[in-house]
Amino acid sequence: MSVENFDCFDVSIENNIAHICLNRPEKRNSMIPAFWEQLPQAISDIDDNARARVIVISSTGPVFSAGMDLAAFAPKAPADKAEARRNGIRHGAAFYDSARKTQATFNALEACRLPILAAIQGGCVGGGVDMVTACDIRYATNDAFFTIFETNIGMTADVGTFPRLVQQIPEGLVRELAYTGRRMPAAEAKAVGLVNQVFSDQSAMLDSVMAIAAEIAEKAPLAVYGCKRMINYSKDHSTADTLDYIAIWNASMMNGQEMQEAMQARAEKRPGDFTELPTRRNAFGSN
Repeated sequence: MSVENFDCFDVSIENNIAHICLNRPEKRNSMIPAFWEQLPQAISDIDDNARARVIVISSTGPVFSAGMDLAAFAPKAPADKAEARRNGIRHGAAFYDSARKTQATFNALEACRLPILAAIQGGCVGGGVDMVTACDIRYATNDAFFTIFETNIGMTADVGTFPRLVQQIPEGLVRELAYTGRRMPAAEAKAVGLVNQVFSDQSAMLDSVMAIAAEIAEKAPLAVYGCKRMINYSKDHSTADTLDYIAIWNASMMNGQEMQEAMQARAEKRPGDFTELPTRRNAFGSN
């Protein structure tokens, strides 16, 4: 097993499963500036270097994540009136740039070639909802709840909740959660399809999620990548366009040797010997 420690989470990789575990329970796993920088870096490193076949995101302590740590993003006091004036003039542009950077953090989860599974315990608040809605599959404990908390503090959620959540649960419910800022408990989240399963406790959840991740990791990586690409594409395109894209994808990506190995391994009841996804190269072709 390889283990790497970051400011807000740890990354362990074993048996083709990368496990990203938020590690600031004393701060309710709130998201400080380092989190927004380091999470996409960790995801890209795993994906670009084909270090795993599936990613699990979990957390520590009683709260999955309290969302963005607003105190850590508080602007510094201006040195004088002239600086205060300049800051006032460029505030909108600066906020726009900051919002786009934080949005890019969770866009990286969606853009990742690997499936990402979220295991959620306790509160999933504000930015936590932004994060898990960018994951492929969500699981929760009985005590988990979800809240678009930004409304309660006079903000409009801006890091990804609305465009993603409205595709995952009924629009009317998204509006209710957004307008009221209320908590949606795990049972309700399962009933509307936001989470796949609800577990009695975090230990049982992690055992099950890791077992599902292991099952995904046994499949041909190129086939799983194709599945994720097609599902994501279909959310924003017509059935006709998606079917055409699938046909083009399989015409260029489908590999007879991988298919033969998958069928033979299944018949022989053994793990398949599959080729990993290619490592990604930079624009000039070098690693």
